[in-house]
Amino acid sequence: MVTSKTHAQAPARSLDQRMEALQRANDIRVRRAQLKKDLKEGRVQIESILLDPPDYVSTAKVFDMLMAVPKFGRVKAARLLNHCRISQSKTVGGLSERQRAELVNLFNHR
Repeated sequence: MVTSKTHAQAPARSLDQRMEALQRANDIRVRRAQLKKDLKEGRVQIESILLDPPDYVSTAKVFDMLMAVPKFGRVKAARLLNHCRISQSKTVGGLSERQRAELVNLFNHR
């Protein structure tokens, strides 16, 4: 018995739809880059992003956002997430209320 595996294909999209999707993706990347810069320079607090994330941040990894905070590197960010029992691959939008509150609480007491 020979079974052929079918590969899932993305639905056919028109050129306009693809260009619109690319434009949206680029817009999100630019806005996230600016947000990370603002975090690094202290113009934005990570607590406000965690408590009320803008739409363009909801699919960003929490780990990446923590890395933009001053004095936070890979080790400190990983340690903080482990302490709160949060996976490094968790997105900002995927955080539960408990996880959000715990992260914000830790930031307020550091």
